[in-house]
Amino acid sequence: MSAVMPRVMTRGVVFIHSTPTALCPHIAWALEGVLDTRVSLDWVPQPAEPGTMRTEFSWTGEAGTGAYIASAMRGWDGLRYEVVEEASRGSDGMRWTHTPSLGIHQSRLSANGDVVVNEDRLRSIVEQAAGDGVRLCAELDRTLGTDWDDELEVYRHAGEGAPPTWLHKVG
Repeated sequence: MSAVMPRVMTRGVVFIHSTPTALCPHIAWALEGVLDTRVSLDWVPQPAEPGTMRTEFSWTGEAGTGAYIASAMRGWDGLRYEVVEEASRGSDGMRWTHTPSLGIHQSRLSANGDVVVNEDRLRSIVEQAAGDGVRLCAELDRTLGTDWDDELEVYRHAGEGAPPTWLHKVG
């Protein structure tokens, strides 16, 4: 008799920082496919980029759901988003950021939201830099997702104060 592994549940937040209006229903459909529940998003204009919309919502689901959400929206023209998944039993917290110009970036997160870089990656960065401080800083910035944060910062501030919507994965 095989033991059934208990599902590890977690929660997270999706920030759609900016999207063309035409993508709004497609984003909802993609989220419904991942979360296996009806999704109703409250879209508001994104003041940082006139003509685009923004929304944010919180979700609960099995560990790993954040990766599925990020993948479901990856590569759509004009879409800027972040998906954050809280740490759960056996899994680190994660953040996926996406911009049209940079693509997608994935980071592990500590409990307070700082990006965490494991020791093997740090050793590799130091080795590749070979004593070149400029190269070391550039690789650390790339690993930390600095370019993504820089590009998204104006969109994050434009959305402050927006109320999140809670979604729960069914099944």
